[in-house]
Amino acid sequence: MPGGGLTQVADEFAQVRPRLFGIAYRMLGSIADAEDIVQDAWVKWQGQDRASVRDATGFLVTMTTRLAINATQTARVRRETYVGPWLPEPVDTSADPALGAERGEALESAVLVLLEKLTPTERAAFVLREAFDYPYDRIAEVLHTGESNARKLLSRARQAVAAQRQRSVDATHQRRLLAAFLDAARGGDLAELESLFAADVASYTDGGGAVRGASRIPVFGRVRVAKYVAAFATRFWADVRVDWIDANGRSSVLVSRHGAPVAWLTVSGTGDAIDRIHWVMNPVKLERIAAAVRADAP
Repeated sequence: MPGGGLTQVADEFAQVRPRLFGIAYRMLGSIADAEDIVQDAWVKWQGQDRASVRDATGFLVTMTTRLAINATQTARVRRETYVGPWLPEPVDTSADPALGAERGEALESAVLVLLEKLTPTERAAFVLREAFDYPYDRIAEVLHTGESNARKLLSRARQAVAAQRQRSVDATHQRRLLAAFLDAARGGDLAELESLFAADVASYTDGGGAVRGASRIPVFGRVRVAKYVAAFATRFWADVRVDWIDANGRSSVLVSRHGAPVAWLTVSGTGDAIDRIHWVMNPVKLERIAAAVRADAP
């Protein structure tokens, strides 16, 4: 192999692989797509003249980010025809602590949804800075631009995210909000649900057009979301098992019925209230998180 044997090449790649996956996943919101990007980077790395590479980690991060930018442009076209709201595929961060070990807020489901509205280069700048704390000159290198432009890209990305999202609550508070929501939702307690919600709360359900009964439009507002959740309480929560799992750096639950996954659910909050509810019901997006829950089951 150019510049060294296969074992050395594989060892160098394995050391940086978690970071490469973390970048690709945050860019694409899909585990399968992120794994494809990492695999492409591995193939290219095997054939690279490594004698010409001074910094293996920097080279691989740059390669992966650029591959992800190209893939993001393709994914955006696909999502224009997606049926109903698109939500990122949940990723188990309890089994892979390295994924959430960096600056975790840039991994939250609610933040990844907002990143979808950015340009690919704005998204890359945000991920590199907010998730991995890369300096501006390094971001500029990765994106093949000047440092001043890298700062502008990040500034626009931060402004776009901040315009639609206040600072989220910490992980402990978020878990309490989710637990309270589950109690109220399972009981169909309309008054309690309303008390948990921010005035501008929104509920998004990703069924991918494959799940009967999954809402194809978001539901907005404290009263409307409370009525929506309470309306299907008896039917949805009957005969289910609820398993807690850390996903995307936050507490979430997998809802299963008769051994089959029905939905992955999480909430995000600002202040003392829930501002977003995410229901992933698309069967394809439930496969990996359900496997993670089964692997952890006693």
